Amino acid sequence: MTSKRQALVTGANKGIGLAIARGLAKAGLSVWMGARDRARGEAAVERLMAEGLDVRLLEIDVADEESVRRAAETVASETGVLHVLVNNAGVILDRTRPPSEARIEDIKATFEVNLYGPIRVTQAFLPLLRAGNDGRVVNMGSGLGSLALITDPTSVYSSVNLLGYTTSKVALSAVTVAFAKELEPLGIKVNVVEPGNVQTDLNDNTGSLTPEEGAETAIRLALIGKEGPTGGFFDSHGRQPW
Repeated sequence: MTSKRQALVTGANKGIGLAIARGLAKAGLSVWMGARDRARGEAAVERLMAEGLDVRLLEIDVADEESVRRAAETVASETGVLHVLVNNAGVILDRTRPPSEARIEDIKATFEVNLYGPIRVTQAFLPLLRAGNDGRVVNMGSGLGSLALITDPTSVYSSVNLLGYTTSKVALSAVTVAFAKELEPLGIKVNVVEPGNVQTDLNDNTGSLTPEEGAETAIRLALIGKEGPTGGFFDSHGRQPW
């Protein structure tokens, strides 16, 4: 057991996840860096440890029920508590296909990571978040997860039409609200973040923002106090429409 505040970031071995893990560790938290690939996860952990940060590897495949269960048991045995959970792991598998040609297997695989992943991870780690008394859950969403933005012709998101990815992020917004309603009486705050057009593997590094810039809103919401919001959709400019 430990008195230091504990955080878990899934998909933390690169991109926005790595930047979030770094930011939370710099804020004084002990960070579990979740990664499906052990070698890549170890390399990321070594990178941040070389910067003097308190991080450690947690092998976790958010699409695998057994992997998530084992990961939760590991954290429970090591620390017995979790204060921050950032559901960052995500995939995009339908960048080149219009909705009429989208493959059901790709849509299912996208949902396993982008939607069911945050659900199963949040459920598995909820006992540890309860033990922390003031838990914070941040789900990494997208502007494509806002029905208001994807139907607004003045929004950049209205020009993107990805069936699997978009629907997974719209659904994640609803999941965020559902958990926020249930957990608010326990002092656990749950929000979803739109990181912006960030340079990541998901867009072949064509984004206009660095991973560090994309991580800022998630870090801020992970560290909010008791008076902070819950059940909201936020980007760097503040609350955004659903």
